[in-house]
Amino acid sequence: MKKHKQGILVRLHVLGDFYSVPYVRFWADQLIKYGDKLAIFGYTARNKGKIYNEIRLLNMRFSERCVIRLSRNEEFDILDAFQSYAAEESFEGKSFDCPEQLDKVKDCASCGLCWTTQKTVRFASH
Repeated sequence: MKKHKQGILVRLHVLGDFYSVPYVRFWADQLIKYGDKLAIFGYTARNKGKIYNEIRLLNMRFSERCVIRLSRNEEFDILDAFQSYAAEESFEGKSFDCPEQLDKVKDCASCGLCWTTQKTVRFASH
C-alpha cells in the first residue's frame, strides 16, 4: 500500500481456494482496514456450507470491492445479484469468453471484464 498510493486489486488464489471461515474473515478485515485502497477478486469451488456462506457475505458486504465468482457452469441470475460465475469452455449458457485467454487484451490486469460485469465468464482453462 505504501508503494501504490492509489490502491491495489488483488487476485486471490491462483492455486487453491478459501480453506476456512477465519481465512475468509481475514479478507473482510483487510477490506475494512484498507478501505477503498484495497479490492479483491477470485474464484471458488465452494458452493455450500459455512465457508461458502462467508464468501457470499463477503461479496454482499463489499460488493464494490470484492468479486468472488463460483467456479460453476451457471448463468448469472438477477434475483441473486451477489453471486456470479466462472464457467468451463464447454458451457453453452449466456456468458462471455475471457478476452485475455483469447489474446484480445495485453493481460488480465488491463482487461478487468470479469471484475466489472456480473455476466458469467467462460474460460478455456480455469
